[in-house]
Amino acid sequence: MSTLAEFLSDQENLVKEAALALPHEFSRCTHSLGPIRQAVYLCLTCAVPRGLCSACSIACHTNHDQIELFPKRNFRCDCPTTAIPHPCTLHTRAEEENVSNMYGPNFRGVFCRCGRPYDPKTEVETMIQCLSCEDWFHESCCNLRERPPLIPVDHCPSEQVPPMEEDATSEASSLDLPPPLISSSDYESFVCGSCVLRIPTLKRWAGTLGVMMVVRNDPCSPWSCLGDSVRNDRDDISVDSTESLIVGTKRSRSVDADHPDPKRARLAGPQCLAPPSNLLAEAIFGGSGLTVDPDTRLGTGDVFLTCGFQERWCHCPSCLPSLKENMYLLEEEETYEPPEDPDSGLSFEALGMRALEKLPRDRAIEGIHAFNEMRDNLVKYLRPFAQEGKVVGEADVKQFFDSLKETEKAHR
Repeated sequence: MSTLAEFLSDQENLVKEAALALPHEFSRCTHSLGPIRQAVYLCLTCAVPRGLCSACSIACHTNHDQIELFPKRNFRCDCPTTAIPHPCTLHTRAEEENVSNMYGPNFRGVFCRCGRPYDPKTEVETMIQCLSCEDWFHESCCNLRERPPLIPVDHCPSEQVPPMEEDATSEASSLDLPPPLISSSDYESFVCGSCVLRIPTLKRWAGTLGVMMVVRNDPCSPWSCLGDSVRNDRDDISVDSTESLIVGTKRSRSVDADHPDPKRARLAGPQCLAPPSNLLAEAIFGGSGLTVDPDTRLGTGDVFLTCGFQERWCHCPSCLPSLKENMYLLEEEETYEPPEDPDSGLSFEALGMRALEKLPRDRAIEGIHAFNEMRDNLVKYLRPFAQEGKVVGEADVKQFFDSLKETEKAHR
């Protein structure tokens, strides 16, 4: 049994928790904003696998089963389109299908290179998102840890379900498992091997300082990490001209008069500052290195980019083009968030008063009279409990409101 003070305190805590969980206003579909990077939700109840914006996932598909896919770039909400038979309550005009949206395996409920469906009731592992293709990968499929067994369906309390971690921030939080080989504090972003293979500059830097890989020397060796530290300076890089370079320093003149430095030919253009390719990484990407049997290959080709990676690339004519084709490697992307909800965190009483202010005067007065009448009746009903020291139970409260309904029916 709880006292009235404890009940009110619990209600206040629930309001605060709700404000933290849903601080935004979900009253506007994002379809009119066009293709943008935004959080996308897959509705499992609707027959057609399409994506919903945050507002439509709450306002239009409230009672539907959904999977949060997290941010997807260049995506337009499908809710008000003819592709989904369920009507959109926020954007009521029917729109044509979004032909520019990309619907990868995630929209079939399939994730990772293993093609395993995501079931939050049985999944044990934390999953990490590729910065490039925005697919999700199990830590074990990236060789960060051994694959744990799935949770039996009859032993899966919801509070223990490990989350998908946005923007590749994998935590070592999978249930009762040892820490992964590379933890979330060690890197900023993750790019899967398939995406690395199609980005020449990223492939060139793979396995070097700050572009970590999980590899092994042979199928019998344990997995280890390449490029697991970042130098804070590049003093070892020596160039004669820095006018067109982003990184590098000018070599100082020799102080030894008897042995002056020999003259070096000036470069016609910017010098490439990419580090020497890692031989093991070259072996993994070369030939059929990524397609061989997982039990025998030396790595998946995934890279883990450490903090500040966007400022460390070489900007020479050889390296820069493939980076510019994938601008998220050069600068932080903007991700749409719904506007803040001005009512977030308000108590039920404050919300009720705000609703009254929006009503016409005569209806507002009627509402206030009805509320005062109910309050007086409730005080009258509860007075005997207080006088006799009795505890008000759920059945007593239900009886009071049932009597109100009967009185209302009698007056009709």
